[in-house]
Amino acid sequence: MKLSQVLGTAVLIAVTSAALASEDKPQHGGIVREVRDVSYELVARPEVIAIYATDHGKPLSTTGAMAKVTLLNGAEKTDATLMPAGDNKLEAKGTFNVRAGTKLVAVITLAGKPPVTTRYEIK
Repeated sequence: MKLSQVLGTAVLIAVTSAALASEDKPQHGGIVREVRDVSYELVARPEVIAIYATDHGKPLSTTGAMAKVTLLNGAEKTDATLMPAGDNKLEAKGTFNVRAGTKLVAVITLAGKPPVTTRYEIK
């Protein structure tokens, strides 16, 4: 392999790695999971649960979308329905038992797409 090919490959790997790392970086202080090339960032607080959807770093419309999030704390199970609340945001307001160790399972349905499931754990 020629030096120019090695350098070209190294640059391609570096650029690709940087791009992928930036897509998975939380933009709203939450936890990011990627499913089918869409990143879903969960922000869970005691008074609100929100999910932000992005496609390759660009906001993805949540018009006509919805999500159901199940919070699990030991034997305690709570469901929340998230509805569109902005350009790329789904949200539910209320009182939620969110703490370290809380596990969340989200079933997200974007308009015209099949549902996807993501799993999160609060650290």
